[in-house]
Amino acid sequence: MSSLAVTLPGLQLKNPIIPASGCFGFGLDYKEIYDPNMLGAFVTKAITKEVCLGNPMPRIAETPSGMLNAIGLQNPGLMRAEVLIEQSPLTIPIIANVAGHSVDDYLAVCTALDKVAKVAAIELNISCPNVKQGGMTFGTSASSVYELVSRIRQTTTKPLYIKLSPNVTDIVSIAKSCQKANADGLTLINTLLGMRFDLATRQPLLANGTGGLSGPAIFPVALRCVYQVAQEVDLPIIGCGGVNSSSDVLEMMIAGASAVQIGAANFFNPRICADIIEQLPQVMQQYGIQNLTSLKGALQ
Repeated sequence: MSSLAVTLPGLQLKNPIIPASGCFGFGLDYKEIYDPNMLGAFVTKAITKEVCLGNPMPRIAETPSGMLNAIGLQNPGLMRAEVLIEQSPLTIPIIANVAGHSVDDYLAVCTALDKVAKVAAIELNISCPNVKQGGMTFGTSASSVYELVSRIRQTTTKPLYIKLSPNVTDIVSIAKSCQKANADGLTLINTLLGMRFDLATRQPLLANGTGGLSGPAIFPVALRCVYQVAQEVDLPIIGCGGVNSSSDVLEMMIAGASAVQIGAANFFNPRICADIIEQLPQVMQQYGIQNLTSLKGALQ
């Protein structure tokens, strides 16, 4: 087995690097820059039951060490997404990110994707902070998370990963609800809720008012969340939030992650995932790391 290989429920990855949802389209957005088949896996844009146009513009704003976005789950809808996944020429695992405005929306999308052979796993997005309804609403209460995940669990045989929000008082209790509802794994974290103002107009920079903060600024928060959850929950974790280098990947794994998603970094360096994969062996050698699995739970 390669020193970079990792195994998660339903996912055999040749390396732990996974572009995060919303940063890699349906897998071919970066094919002119590098071969996406070198990745461990990728996560699709959020898929909703119906076509979603997203929020009004402007919906992206730069911040120190990060960016705010209020895209609003723009996507082509379930029917088109199914076709894009089924016709994908990629050979790496495809993780379908699912979002909705109601429980019925989630159920409909997950039921349909359960029949799509090329979907290796489902990532349930219950943590998006920039849609008016749904999204984070489902992910802020341990009881509602348990109810939603339990119902989704009954509709799909696919490995089920739950993407959690840091915008909660106690992320560990939310994670425990996912485990109790028989989720297969967790993705930590989604963006932090934030906003900025234009001094000339005295108005928010984003038309939506608020948006999700991502980028290196949130990396310490993501690490803390991964670490806290890993101490209390026996589910594999895919770490996400501000990852920007091979060293960041290793830190995530020390905190307790089994694999790592890379989001905002793709926008300022489209080769970031390929670069990290290529650099990881050298950085591992520098720190005397024989294989990545040896890092998980290193603090325990």
